[in-house]
This record gives sequence, C-alpha cells and structure tokens, in this order.
Amino acid sequence: MAPRPQLLVGPYLRREAVSSTRIEGTQASLAEVFDAEAGDLPLGPDVEEVINYVRAMETGLHRLSTLPLSTRLIREMHAVILAGVRGRERQPGELRTTQNSIGPPGASIATATFVPPPPDEVGALLDDLERFVHEPPGTPPLVQAALLHYQFETIHPFLDGNGRLGRLLVVFFLVVRGRLPEPLLYLSPYFEARRAQYYDALQGVRERGDFDRWLAIFLDAVCAQAADAVTRAERLTDLRERYRAGVQASTRGAANQVVDLAFEQPVLTARAVERRLTITRPAALKALRHLAELGILVEVPTGPRGQLRWRAESVLAVLTAED
Repeated sequence: MAPRPQLLVGPYLRREAVSSTRIEGTQASLAEVFDAEAGDLPLGPDVEEVINYVRAMETGLHRLSTLPLSTRLIREMHAVILAGVRGRERQPGELRTTQNSIGPPGASIATATFVPPPPDEVGALLDDLERFVHEPPGTPPLVQAALLHYQFETIHPFLDGNGRLGRLLVVFFLVVRGRLPEPLLYLSPYFEARRAQYYDALQGVRERGDFDRWLAIFLDAVCAQAADAVTRAERLTDLRERYRAGVQASTRGAANQVVDLAFEQPVLTARAVERRLTITRPAALKALRHLAELGILVEVPTGPRGQLRWRAESVLAVLTAED
C-alpha cells in the first residue's frame, strides 16, 4: 500500500462517486470532475451530482467523529447528495411520506419491478437497521455490510438518491467497524460494470430469498475492488517516487509539495496551489512551471479567461484506467 494512503483518499472517492452516479444515469467522467474542482469552469448537471456525492462522503466521514452511523447521519448525507441537483424537489434529507416504486421509466406501482414498504413503516425499519449496524460483532463484517446494503435498498427510505446513499453506507459501515483504516475500498466501479447483474441479485433476495447469489456478487466485488485499489496504489506510489526523485535532483523550492498535491488533485491552478500550500502566487507558479519542465505536469490553457491549468496526465491515466 502507498506510504501516504491519505494522498489517495480523495482520488479514490471521486472514482467511486463517478461510478455510483453513472449507475443512476449520469455521464460525467473523472477528468471532468477534477477539471471542475480546479475552479473557474461552469459545472454541468452530471458533474454537480458527482461533486455532491463527494461532499456527502466527506461530510459523513467528518460527522462520524461526533455522531454514530444512524438515521440522523443518513438524512444529513442525503440532503447533501440532492442539494441543488436533479431530485432537489424530492425532499432532500426527509424520509418519504408517499409510496415509491422501483422499475423502468413510466412504470406505475402496479407494473413496478418492486414496491418498497409503505411510508408509515419506514421510520421503524430504519430503527431496526440502525440496531443491526450497532449489534455486537457476530456476523462477519463483510456479510453484514452486504446485508446492510440490501436492506437499505429494499426500504428505499427516500424519494430519490437511495442507490447512491446505499453504496456509501457500505464504506461507512466498514470504517465504523474498524475494517477500513482509510476509506480506500469502493464497490461502485464493479457494480457499474455489472449493473444488470447487481440489480438482479438484489431483486432475487426480495423475490426468492436468494441471499447466496447476492452475497457471492457482493464478496466478488470486495475482492475485485480491493485488488484494484492495491494495484492502482502501487502504480501511483511508483510514479510518486520517480517524480520526487526527479524534483529532488533539481532541488527547487515547493515543487515536492506540489508533486504530492498533484496526486490528490491531478488538475491544478496557481491559485489552488497558493491556497493549499500557503505560499505566494509567484512561488506557486514557479513550482508548477518547473514540474512542467520536468514533464510531470502539462500546461493547459483552459478556463473562461484563459486561466492556466496544469494536469498530471500520468496520474489521471492510472486513476481512469479500466478496472
């Protein structure tokens, strides 16, 4: 694993956010998200949904220091996921008070693939789910995480955003149980590549009680994505070591700090570097230009006013490579 896994938390979370929102129909790419977060570019609606997912995860991880994994925390994250994006009119942060259904576009409750429990049962079902999350260890944590995701998806407690939030809860549960020292395991890329299989397995539990198939798919996802996370971390670690060796040989100011920053945020501006490293604008520009001379960054004149950006193309290539 990487010597500084914290450098990878942000990029890995954004990979998860892109895949999880794609499962729900968005088309944003990881590169577009990094470009948007660099600032000074208009945000498309799909990118906004991804960024909301990132904010929900970051908010939730921060809140876990003072709040248990609970219905209250779930509602707070849901409000962030739907803030100002598609579905914002569907009561962000509020448990549903009307009947919903799961099915193809245009399906009625009568023709839906699945009809979740009635709204007057949602509160009690979430209370049961909360007790399940905090019950004494007995069931293996990964099996418990799989059951948690299935149960949340089946309760479908909100009018929109249930899938995205349900996938986030897997990571939160494993963090709470101490199984993830850093939140670097994300399953959505696996489920995105097998979307029909993922949905069919969840439905199989509802219709036939086929837990074996759902657990098999979930545990396959864990194994595959754990291996993927390690492989990417190793490639990024090797890349970072090469970059830092090249910078140290040239001994130039803040450049080493900017190298690390480029692994957290592969699209940079002088303003972002100035703010993150608390250095002057000239020092930030000097470091960015030096890394461009070394081939670590590529200068890209984008932005509405021609504001320069620097992209760590090799870092982006590792992060966006197919699983």
